[in-house]
Amino acid sequence: MKTLKFLTIISIVIAFFACNNTNSKTVVKDGVTIKGESFDARSAMSYDDLLTALEGKDSLRTVVKGNVEGVCQVKGCWMNIVSKTEGKEEMFVKFKDYGFFMPLDLTGEVIMNGVAYREITSVDELKHYAEDEGKSQEEIDAITEPVTELKFMASGVMIGNDKIK
Repeated sequence: MKTLKFLTIISIVIAFFACNNTNSKTVVKDGVTIKGESFDARSAMSYDDLLTALEGKDSLRTVVKGNVEGVCQVKGCWMNIVSKTEGKEEMFVKFKDYGFFMPLDLTGEVIMNGVAYREITSVDELKHYAEDEGKSQEEIDAITEPVTELKFMASGVMIGNDKIK
């Protein structure tokens, strides 16, 4: 009986910590919030420069500045980055090891450290992201083909505190 009680308590503690680590990697320093791993932002390239640097490459490890267009409205587990120049493709950003998330109302410029790459996104995954974004059922049903997307796996993201509402 004592063993069962002990195992039950251990299971509850493990479940609590497993479900509670969503934003465990957040540091606020000098007016900047760093989500995930710290990094040196001084070498950050612009998003447009990243698009040029990626031409002819499968992937590129870099630090990049970009403008947030949207964030997953369920828990902040992804975001879309866009250029200041109209007509440029957007970039879908996820966070390394699902280890940190963005504020749902994040806007403006962020600086990210990680790897940019292209990947085919399945119809099911595209529909899932459309649901996360709060799109209508009609918009979700219109997704019928996989797409090759520019993606970024961020190990760290810097946000100016004026960008967090």
